[in-house]
Amino acid sequence: MRKLLVLAVVLLAFAFSASALPQQPSQAAPTPAPQAPANQNAPKPQDQSPPAQIQGPAPPTITSTTGLVHLVATVMDHHHEFVTNLEKSDFRILEDGQIQEIAYFGRETDLPLRIGVLLDTSNSIRPRLEFEKEAALDFLQSVIRRNKDQAFVMTFDNEPDIIQDWTGDLALLTDAIRKQRAGGGTALNDAIYRATDKLISPPLPKGPNAEIRRVLVVISDGNDNLSDHALSDSLEAAIRAEAAIYCVSTNTDWLSISGDKPHKMHLEPGDEVLEKFSVQSGGRVFYPYKVEDLAQSFTDIGNELRSQYFIAYRPSNPQPNGKYRTIEVQTDRKNLDVRTRKGYFAKPTEAANPLVPAAK
Repeated sequence: MRKLLVLAVVLLAFAFSASALPQQPSQAAPTPAPQAPANQNAPKPQDQSPPAQIQGPAPPTITSTTGLVHLVATVMDHHHEFVTNLEKSDFRILEDGQIQEIAYFGRETDLPLRIGVLLDTSNSIRPRLEFEKEAALDFLQSVIRRNKDQAFVMTFDNEPDIIQDWTGDLALLTDAIRKQRAGGGTALNDAIYRATDKLISPPLPKGPNAEIRRVLVVISDGNDNLSDHALSDSLEAAIRAEAAIYCVSTNTDWLSISGDKPHKMHLEPGDEVLEKFSVQSGGRVFYPYKVEDLAQSFTDIGNELRSQYFIAYRPSNPQPNGKYRTIEVQTDRKNLDVRTRKGYFAKPTEAANPLVPAAK
């Protein structure tokens, strides 16, 4: 009996010590929990980019025309009314007589404008200076749109002088123009050359579409007696900058005021200079007789800038040899006149000429 009691005490002690030991994890691999069947209606992971919005055809963009030849064309009928309803198939482009394939076509009536206004303040136009100032102000007030278009103003006599840099503030432009006085010689070619250089790198609009219209408005009698640059140098600079030149003549000699609008009966040397700048660059010349005649002239310029076609093509001759190439834009429609620049220079590289902007 005594032995049985001792054995019972020993067994109890052993059981107590075993229960005090830490438990060891089971060596068997746990059985994986059963997977719930896939929910076919559960949302799938979303792509981080926003989904495309289907809203009909996107408006045409011209941001992909880098490397092409750009043309801005004006079309008028025999009544001198703007024609704005033509299609791509109505146009044909010839470069050095060879037909080119149009890569882009659009009715660009709302492009932001970058305008240089050049005022002749030499002694030769002293009697007409007030006329010039009113002409410039009329134009800017009728064309500049707030927060969209910008302009600078330059005077030229012995040398060109920027009196107001790029701005869209009409008050600043007006104030700069009204302060001007006449005196000195006439450096017209130098003024156009320098103004073209500013048009090469204008302030661009914000956003992905940086296309603009470059325009020079020259108010002068066209007589140059002091420039360092030749007319050909300045014209080449304007062509390289793709700037259209609109000239307002202050010379009233041989000017007929019969009919609806004043017109020249005979072109004097200064008139011929203005005509050459305008025709070669795709612009126009106006011959107003008095300030009141300016209203229609500047209305025409403003309407033209909003009623043009933007055309781009890749030349079939790919060699950028720097040579001048002639351009002719035709239409199959009868009794229509197409006006655009007459040619361009096939620049060897973007950096080869300081007048050529760096590639975007």
